[in-house]
Order: sequence, then structure tokens, then C-alpha cells
Amino acid sequence: MGDPPATPTSASVDASPSIASSSSSNIRKERGAIAAQVRTLIPPITGQCMFSDLVFRHAIPAAVESNDAMNSVPNVAPVKSSGSNATIESPFPPMEILDRLKGLDDRLLNLETKVDDLGHRGSAGPSALGFPHLQAPDYASQAGAAMIDPALTAAPFNLQHDLSRNAPVGQDQYKYVSSVHQMLGWPAVQQLFASIQARLPHVNFSSLERDGVSHMLGVHRPESQGLPSEGTMRTERSPGLLTTLTWENVRMWSQAYFDTTNLFYPILDRQSFMQETLPSLYRSGFSNSISSTIALLVFALGEVSLEGREGAPVHVYNGRASGVKGGSKAQPPGLALFNEARSRMGFDLTECSLENVQIFALASAYYGSCFYPMDFWRMTASTSLALQALITSNPGELSSPRADLIRRAFWHCSILETSLNLELGFPLTGLERMENTVGLPTFSGPFCEDDVISNQQSHFQEHFASQIVLRRLLVGFHHALSNTPMSAQLGGVPTPFTSANNSPGLSQITIQQLALQLEQWRGMLPPHLRWQEDCPGAFPSTTTDMFGGSTHTPASTPISPSMSHTSQPSSLPAVSTPAPPLMYSTDLDSPPAQYPYVLDVQVALLRSRYYYTKYLLHRPFLYKALHYPDSVTQDDALGAAECLKASLKWPVAMSPTCKHKRLVPCMFFFTQNFFGILLLLHLSTTVPLLRRIRSTLCGERFEMDARETVGLYLDWLRDLEPIDEGTAWHWEVVRVVYGLEGG
Repeated sequence: MGDPPATPTSASVDASPSIASSSSSNIRKERGAIAAQVRTLIPPITGQCMFSDLVFRHAIPAAVESNDAMNSVPNVAPVKSSGSNATIESPFPPMEILDRLKGLDDRLLNLETKVDDLGHRGSAGPSALGFPHLQAPDYASQAGAAMIDPALTAAPFNLQHDLSRNAPVGQDQYKYVSSVHQMLGWPAVQQLFASIQARLPHVNFSSLERDGVSHMLGVHRPESQGLPSEGTMRTERSPGLLTTLTWENVRMWSQAYFDTTNLFYPILDRQSFMQETLPSLYRSGFSNSISSTIALLVFALGEVSLEGREGAPVHVYNGRASGVKGGSKAQPPGLALFNEARSRMGFDLTECSLENVQIFALASAYYGSCFYPMDFWRMTASTSLALQALITSNPGELSSPRADLIRRAFWHCSILETSLNLELGFPLTGLERMENTVGLPTFSGPFCEDDVISNQQSHFQEHFASQIVLRRLLVGFHHALSNTPMSAQLGGVPTPFTSANNSPGLSQITIQQLALQLEQWRGMLPPHLRWQEDCPGAFPSTTTDMFGGSTHTPASTPISPSMSHTSQPSSLPAVSTPAPPLMYSTDLDSPPAQYPYVLDVQVALLRSRYYYTKYLLHRPFLYKALHYPDSVTQDDALGAAECLKASLKWPVAMSPTCKHKRLVPCMFFFTQNFFGILLLLHLSTTVPLLRRIRSTLCGERFEMDARETVGLYLDWLRDLEPIDEGTAWHWEVVRVVYGLEGG
């Protein structure tokens, strides 16, 4: 097929002093923020804060390793030139970054006092909340109310009432469950289901807590099938390039992959792939080699990226184009390329190499984009097992030039495994036992110009580092809420496959302490990743960062207007406290904004997982409010309010992110959480105590935000229903709950 163009567009840097100096400076800035994130995001806290010791023991070994590595690396970023191309050696951040955070320890010393204060705050009994005496509500008789009532009126809570009238609080009144299908077994939810059972006679709601996973993923439906094997591109088995592939196409698909998927899952080296692997395959042809398999998977995901943003919608509902774009349910984008890769994967199935790990990870990402959650899980588990085999059989790889790629793949798998274990009960592979051995990624090593530019515009390295720390917090929260010691492995504590019993010893103070840890994480994010707590859709901070440079790159196109009362144009004078400019919109009918390097998806993932963690933390308060209203205290009511507020307007469900759903990693995780939130928001309109909490403790914007949230999450489920078997079941239930049988 001939050689590639003599001077193909490549991910390289011109070795000029100006570019080298500028790139070196920018890289030091980016790496500095990552250092601050991974080294100080979970610092030690003196005193008796029960959770700080758990998290710190969990996090410190790798942080110490990264600290040693940082001290051993010079601050100068040399440029190595070879011919017309050059690479930027990306150093780990300079030590002076920590001087900018020297005031942090003093602020953290005050945390113990704040935590202790929680134990002495008022805990007003039920009469102080405006209810002289409350019986357990009859959910079945109240479940007929469909949409959110905008005219909730109730007396405010009396926050200063005499504390001597408290009702006794049992230790078993807070139930923590990590998954949505466990939550479906709550008596309140079961009574709601009983009220709609006649309209869904074929659904066995009583078995959801036990068999919920099969319902949530749609594997119980006869329509559920595997990814089609037809449509391969193979027309010959000659050593030459596949006849349908051209240099222009493979370059386009590769660039699309590295500008999207590899920013979420930074497991491939763009420079070596674009400058070595791709030209070599173009000249020599595709064979059964492992490099050919990786390349075909990259092409398939690149086609998904292009079609997922610009392709034709798979369906249209009432004039609104679907957010699932490209291909169809039976023929998703990139299927022919993926099947070509699948036909080669068996040849390298047992190889202990980084490339073997990358193959499984890329295949997992493709299955996720096509709405095959079971296949996604199986390939994720295979990735984790391949990593363990690589590290065990060849520990020297952790000291090789490719060690950082191994670390990135490791933490990518750890994040996914935690989500799959807590939400679906899928067993862990044992990967978590290697955390201290592997250490944290540093994003050190050679970087090309395209990597530098993409990181400057999207901060994908800091997003990835922040996700790692948030995942660590989530694991610690799960241990604490499950009342298990941190020394126990996550796989040894109750999972969604075990019966959900009330958590012994779980209390207000425990949950509130954990919530402080989560808020600490959010407050310590780099300024350009931070946002206002009560405005999930706002742009990140536009203030200058600790280096004095600009920390935000504006969107390339104007932001589409929101249905809610949003910010005024900056040229207009502010009448009152101005709302922050919005990056995400609840208006799904306006043209979506466009952001380079799928910045909207990266930001949406970080924020949505934060709100998910906060929602999970406070859900035991909601359980108590639903089932033990007589014992609800002031702090209980505040906790329930926090749970309701944390469930609102997750950015992943807003525009523009919901307009390219194929690009959202682990999408079914959000789908089932939206389903659970819709049920709880409905109950909050029918249960008297929750109605009172909504109207008095959730803030003046809550009703508007809740209505918009219901609209966003219903649209998400409706949009995915024709193409995803699991979502079809979710939609079948919520359309009855919300009176949308004809929708």
C-alpha cells in the first residue's frame, strides 16, 4: 500500500528554544497542581477525627513514594531533539509548590473542633420540627401524586426548641446501602411499587433486592443479546493493509481517540503510537500482532468519538434528537473495526505485557460505548487480572520507562472496579491489594505537543488525579458506613449481593464527619477545577491559579441558554448577587455548546461523582426520615435535605454532555442512579415529613431545581430506552410512577 506521507501530521514539538521554554513552564504549572492534589488532598488530621486516620493510612504510602520521586527529579525540563521532531521531558513538580499550601495544616487543625461541635449541636425532637406526633406514613395511599407539587406550604422547623423532648434514637434507624437495587428493597419504595403493581403485572418487585442486578442491566430480558459479530472489514488475509483503510482515515480515527477516550483513560502513549506504531503498520500491513490489535481498537474508538458527537441521532422524540448518535442498536459505530480487532485478541490472550492490559481496557471502553454493561464488566475484570499478572511476573516494569503508563492503567481499573463493586456487587479481582506497590501516576516522561495542548485546555491530568483521590475517599466511606475496619479489604465487606441489614453503630456524627472529609476534598481541588457547591452547572473558577496564570480556557462557542434563571450577560449590571456563568444547560432543545477535548465530559464526570458520593453519604438520613419519622431530629432532617440537594442536576445529565452519551464512560452507572433518584424525589412529594423538609430546609431554589432535575433524568431514561435493555426496564417503571404511560 506504500509508505505513509513523507511528513505526516504527527504529535511532535518543534525543537525551538521558545517552544521548549514555554512548554517546560506550562508543564511545571500543570504538574504542580497534580502534586498538590495527590500529596495534600488527604493530609493527616490530629486529634480524634475517626475517619482521618482511616483515610490517611490508606493514602499515605503511595503519597510518600511520589514525594520521594519528586525530590529526586530536577526542575528543568530538557528538550531532546531528534531530526525534525523533539520531545518534552515532563518533570515532576518542583518542591516550592508546597510552600503555597503552608497555611493548610493550620486550617486542618481546626477540623477536630468542628467535628466535636457536631456532637453538641441541637438535636430537636419531632415536636420541635412542627409535628406533634407522626405515625409511619402509608406510602401506598400516597403514591398517586405524580409530578412535583410547586405549592408546598409548611411551618418552618424550630431549630431552637427544647432538646429535652427528644425521642429515643436507636442505632438501627440509619440504613446504609451502596447500590440502587438494594435501595429498592426499602419498605417505603416497596409500598410505592405495590401501588403501581397492577399497571405492571409482569414485574416482580418483591425480588428486586435479590435479583435487582439482572433487572438493572436488562440481562433478564429476552431481547438482550451480545454485540453482533457480523460486519468485519476483512476481505483478505494478505499481509497488506486492509483495503478499506486509508492513511487519512487511520490518522483521523487515531487523533479522535487521543483527543477524547485517552483523556478519560490515559493508558496509551500518543507519541509512540502516532510516530512509531501507526507508520509501521501502514508500511508493513495489519497482521495478528498485538500492535495491530491495539491499533484497530483505537480506530474503532476513534470512530465512536467522531460519530458519537457528529453522527445522526439513533431516534427523535417529539422533535428532540437523541443524545445517542452514530450507528444503531445493532450496528454501533466502529463495529467493523472492533470485530476485526476481536478476531485477533485470542492470539495475545495470556501474554503478560502492558500491551495485553491495553487491549482489554480498550475493548472494555468500546463495549461501554455500545451499552453492553456485562461485557464492559468482563473486559474491565480481564484488564485488572492482566495488570496483576504483569506486575507479579515482571515487577521490574514498575521501574521501566513505561511504569507511569502501568500506573495510569492501574488506577483506571481501580476506579471502575470500585464503582462496579459498590453499585452492582461485581466481585473485586484483588487489584486493590497492589495499591501501595504500584504507587500514584506522575504523568512524567516524554510528552508531545498535542499532549501539552490538550492538558492546557482540559487539565485532563488533574482530573484523573482528582478522580483517584475521590475513589479512595469513597472506599473509606464505604468501610466506615458499613462499620468494617479499614484493614479489611473492600471485597470482604457487605456488597449489593449480600442481604442489606441496618448498619450497627451508624450515627449522625459518623456521617457528618465523613461529609467534612468530602467537602475538604472539593475545597482542595485546583482553582480551575473548583466550582460553587450549589451550582453544579457553573464554569470552573476563573481566578488566577497559584502560579499567577490564567486557569480557564473559554468554550469555543457560546453557551446555550438554560431554562432556569441563569446569569445575565457580563455587560449588564448585576441587580443582585449575580449567578455564575453556566457551562451546562438544562435546556435540551437549544444547540449545545462545543468544548475542545471533551472538556464538558471530563468536568461532568468529576462533579457528578462528587455529588453521587455526597448523595450516598447522606442517604441513611433519608432512610430514617422515610421509616422512623417519630425519631427524626434536627440533624437528621438537615442530613435528609443534604441528600435531596445532592441528587439534583448532575452535570452529566445536562447539555452538552447528555448530547453525546456514547462518550460518557460507564454510562449505566449514572442511568440506574438517576432511576433511584427519581423514585426518592417522587416520595419526597408524597411523604409529609419529606415535604416539610423540602419546603423548609432545602433552600428557595430547590423546587425549581427539582423540577428541572426530574425533567433531565426522565429525558435521560427515555432517550436510552430504545437502545439499552437495562434502561428499558427503568423507563417502564418510572413512566408509571410519574404518570407518563403514554410517554
